[in-house]
Order: sequence, then C-alpha cells, then structure tokens
Amino acid sequence: MKFFQKIMIGLDLTEMDDILIEKTKVFLKFLGVEKCYFVHVSQNLAIPDEVLRQYPDLLAPGDESIEALIEDKVQQHNFPKNIEIEIFAEEGDHPLETFLRWARIKNVDLIVMGRKETLAGNGVLANGVAKKAPCSVMLLQERRPPGLPKRIMVPTDFSNHNHLIYDFGERIADELGAELIPVHMYHVPAGYSKTGKSFEEFAEIMKNNAEHDFEKFVSHHNHPELKCDFVLNDGENPGDLIMNEAHKLDVDMLIMGSRGRSKSAAVLLGSTAEKMIEANNSLPMIIFKKKGETLGFFEALLRI
Repeated sequence: MKFFQKIMIGLDLTEMDDILIEKTKVFLKFLGVEKCYFVHVSQNLAIPDEVLRQYPDLLAPGDESIEALIEDKVQQHNFPKNIEIEIFAEEGDHPLETFLRWARIKNVDLIVMGRKETLAGNGVLANGVAKKAPCSVMLLQERRPPGLPKRIMVPTDFSNHNHLIYDFGERIADELGAELIPVHMYHVPAGYSKTGKSFEEFAEIMKNNAEHDFEKFVSHHNHPELKCDFVLNDGENPGDLIMNEAHKLDVDMLIMGSRGRSKSAAVLLGSTAEKMIEANNSLPMIIFKKKGETLGFFEALLRI
C-alpha cells in the first residue's frame, strides 16, 4: 500500500542528518516512497567552520557545496537506488516559511523531520513544520533505534474528522501487523459538585459516557472489537499525560491529526496535539493531514 509517494526530509548539517537518513530508510518501502527531496534551509548558507575543517577543499558557492555535502552523506548511507532523489539548499530570512513553500512547490505527501534529545539544537523549525505543514509530517527521534512500529497509539476524541485519522491508523497497523491502541482523554466538568456526587463518582459517569461514544465511533471502522484506553485528565498538561500513558502502554509510535473543524483549518493542530509535539522527544510520531484540503489557506497560514 502506498501511503506517501513523495517525501521531503529536512536536514540541518549536523550529526542528526545521519541519524535521520538511517531511520527514514526503514520506512521507505512500507510508506511506498518513490521520490525523496533532501532539503536544507537556513538564513545564511555560508559553510560552517566545522564543515570547512572537515572539507578544506570546498570552493563552490554555499548552496552548491552544501548540496554536494548532502549528496555525499546520502551515498554514504547507501540510500536505495530505486528511490529518485533531489537535493537542494535554500537561503531565506524566514527558514520555516521557505521550507514550507518548497513543500508546497514540490507537492510532497510527507515531511520527515528529526527531534533532538542530546544533540545541540532547539527544534524550532521541526516544531513549526509539524504545526503548519500543508501535508502529513513524521517526526523521528534521535536516540530511538530504527525500526517499524508494533504498537501504535491513536489519541481520539470521537469527532467526525477523527474518523479519517483513525482509518489511517488502522491501515498502517494492518499493513505492518501491528497493534492499534486508541486512547481517549476525558475530563470531569467544572461544577460537578452541584450534582451532589463526588469527583470520583462523576469521573466514573464521564468514563462510562466516553465508553459509549467510543462504541459508536469504532463501529464505523474495520476493527470494532478494539478496546480504547481511557485516561482521566484532572488538570494536568494533556501532552505530558498522553506521553506518560504511551510509555506505560509500551507503544512505539503515535499518530495524531489536525484540528479538522473546517477545510481551511484542517492544516492547524489542536492544542492537545501541539502539547504532545512539545512533550514528545522519545517516540516516532506521524501527524496526519489530508493533503489538498488546505492549499488555498497556505499563504495566509504562513503569516500566522
């Protein structure tokens, strides 16, 4: 099954590039990748001193030298010959805007970015891409060993747009023979005490209601027998809460979706998804967005 035929990998000329290329190779066949763009964007394409020390013979302009360095790195990692590749380095005052514009120009299906844990870097570009990309995004972490997932968590809120994300999760799980683990976070509403019930009693009511909603939700999918994991949020950061649950359940991939309240807003993430991106520096994550429903909104989005 071909999920993403054209992908774009963001590189920053650090050790993370080697990690990201090696990890991405594992997913190529499964994702159905046919063409891969390797892209480096920065405000200044001057060759860093540490790179010049490693390659003292570089004389070409910054963009050509960087593209040659990336090509050499791709070859060193024995990137599959059957995948068509294109490499380019771009300079721009606003790297995020430049990067996302190239994603649109190349009409990519998936952007792959690295998430650092111990290496230097603040992750601003990767976080910005995850939140604003006009297509799906996959974040691959620095220290986690390469490998395809066997336990995939899909946080779900039972909304209409969430059916699309859940269906995508089912397809991936079925393709890999992996286990799909739906997770729902529920709350106790303010003012519950006016009902005369305790917090614990009302939490149980809310959980029972969520279980009923999940039964209706999952009945529309291929695996209605799946059970949902319910997590009570009594005021904690939802990103931290879901990540703690992910580690407790020993999952090895997360799939999230966009807000989906309207076609023009489907590219944007909800607050919980954004908090998960910030909290997650240990598990691979796919942020699934339905390609094509947001392109008319793209230019305005870049100015947000």
